[in-house]
Amino acid sequence: METLDKTEWDVLLVGTGLQQSLLALALSRSGKKILHVDENDYYGGSEAAFSLTEAEEWAQKANGDASAAAFTHASISKPDHTGSTPAAPSLSHARKYNLDLSPQLIYARSTLLQYLVSSKVFRQLEFLAVGSWWVYTPASQGSLSSDAASSDEETAPRGRLLKVPSGREDVFQDQVLDFKTKRALMKFLRFISEYEEQGDVWKEHRSRSFPSFLSEQFKVPVGLQAPLLALTLSPTVSEEVTVEFALPRIARHLRSIGVFGAGFGAVIPKWGGMSEITQVACRASAVGGSVYVLGKGVSSVQSPETEGAERTTVLLKGGKSVTTKWLVEEGSDNTPTPSRLSRSITIISSPLTPLFPPLAEDAPSPASAVVVFPSGSLSGGDTRPDNQSPPVHVFIHSSDTEECPKGHSVLYASIALDSDAGFQLLEQAVTALLSAVDVTPQPTILWSARYIQQGLTGAVVDPTAHGGHRVQFPPPSLDLAFDDAVLDHVQEAWRKIMGDDAGEFLVFEDREAYADEDE
Repeated sequence: METLDKTEWDVLLVGTGLQQSLLALALSRSGKKILHVDENDYYGGSEAAFSLTEAEEWAQKANGDASAAAFTHASISKPDHTGSTPAAPSLSHARKYNLDLSPQLIYARSTLLQYLVSSKVFRQLEFLAVGSWWVYTPASQGSLSSDAASSDEETAPRGRLLKVPSGREDVFQDQVLDFKTKRALMKFLRFISEYEEQGDVWKEHRSRSFPSFLSEQFKVPVGLQAPLLALTLSPTVSEEVTVEFALPRIARHLRSIGVFGAGFGAVIPKWGGMSEITQVACRASAVGGSVYVLGKGVSSVQSPETEGAERTTVLLKGGKSVTTKWLVEEGSDNTPTPSRLSRSITIISSPLTPLFPPLAEDAPSPASAVVVFPSGSLSGGDTRPDNQSPPVHVFIHSSDTEECPKGHSVLYASIALDSDAGFQLLEQAVTALLSAVDVTPQPTILWSARYIQQGLTGAVVDPTAHGGHRVQFPPPSLDLAFDDAVLDHVQEAWRKIMGDDAGEFLVFEDREAYADEDE
C-alpha cells in the first residue's frame, strides 16, 4: 500500500483480536482518523476461526517463535479410514467447516450482549442457545441420575454422562435424588440466589475450598459437588476452587437461565464464535472510515523526540512508517505471568443427538452442549495423582452453528496443562465422551487439531498507558465464558482516547443505511 508511508493518524490499532475490534467499534462514530493493522492475513487474532485448509496453514505457522506466540505446539491429525466400507463417514469440503480457536460461551446477563444491541451491530449477528450441561462419571463411581445420553451399566461398564440440574424444577423432578439430598441442594440454591446479602454465611470462608464449604455449610454430598463445580467452568483442580471464585460464577449461571428463553442461560455466536463479533465490529469501524490493512505488523515504535510530544512514529514491517496520536496494541509489561491451556478440536461423524435434548416447550433448539470431566475422572496421562489433575471441559457444537456440515459435530476440549500429559487427557476425554453417548453408528473421528494457547485466566488487568498516548491491552482471556472485564478494559482505553469528547460508551443511533436496508 504505497499511500500508507508517511501518513498521519489519530489512532493506530495493532491486531484485530476481540479487545482491539471492540475498541474500533467504540471509536467508529468518533470522526477520528483510524488505521487498524494486523500482521496476520486474517481477522480475529486469538479469536479467529478457520476452514480446514486455513487451519492446517495456521498450524504450520503457529510453531514459529514459541516465546512470543499466543499459540504453540500445533498439530493436525487426519485418521486414515482407507479400507473402510464404502459407506464409511468422511470429511466434507474444507470450506464447510469454520473452526473456532478460542470458543467461549456468553451468559445472557453479560454486558457484551447489551452493548451489541446499543451499538446496533446485533443485526449482523445471530446467537444460538447453549443447552444441557453434563458431568462425566467413570464406570467405577455411582450415578447421580439416569439419562438418555448415558449407557446401561449392566451391559456396558463404561462411563456415564450425568445431566446437571438447571434449577429448582429439575431438582424437584429428579427421581433418583433422595429427600435429604434434595433438601440440601435446595438450601444451597436458595442461598446462591441472594448470596451477596448473606455475607455472614460465606465471607469468613472465602479463601476455603469450595467442596469443603458445600459439605460443611450445606451438607451437599460429594456426588452432587461435581455438577456444582462444573457450573463454575474453573480450570483448576477441584480442591483449589475457592468459595469467592465459585459463588459469583454459579450465581451468574443460574440467574441467566430464562432471560432469553426457558431452559438455557448462555448463547454462542453462529458461524464461528467470537470471531464473528470481531469481524462485525471491524466492519462497523470500516463503515465509519477506518482503514484496514492485513498482513502488516509493527516493526518498532520510536519514542517522541521531545517530551510531551503528541505524535509517535511507528515503523511498520516492510519499511513504511506512520505517525499517530494514539497507539493501541496488545501485550503489557505489567501483566501477570500468562497461563497456558492445552486445547483440541475434533470433528466427528455424528450429531450426538442425545446430548441436545429439548430445553423446554417453545424453547429454541440448543446448538451447543457442555461436558465437564471433573478432577480425577480420567486415568493416566498426568504423572500426578488422579485427583490432582485439572478438569477437562468440552464444548460440543452441532451443525446448527454452521461450523460443520449436517451429521457432524465439533468437539472443543481444553485443560489447564501445557504438556504432553494435557494432550493425553484431552484425547482420553474425547474417547470417553464418544463411548458414553449411546448412538448408532458409533461416532468416528474425522479430523483433529491440538495446540497450546497462552493468555490470562481469571485475571483482571487494566490496560496500561505509556507516555500518555500508548495503550497496551492485557493478553486475551482464556476463560471459557466471556469475562465482562474485557469490556472494562476497552471502555477505559476509549475514555483515554476520547477525553472530554467521550459520550456514552457504545451507544449509537441507527445509521441511515441500516434504516433504508430494513425498509
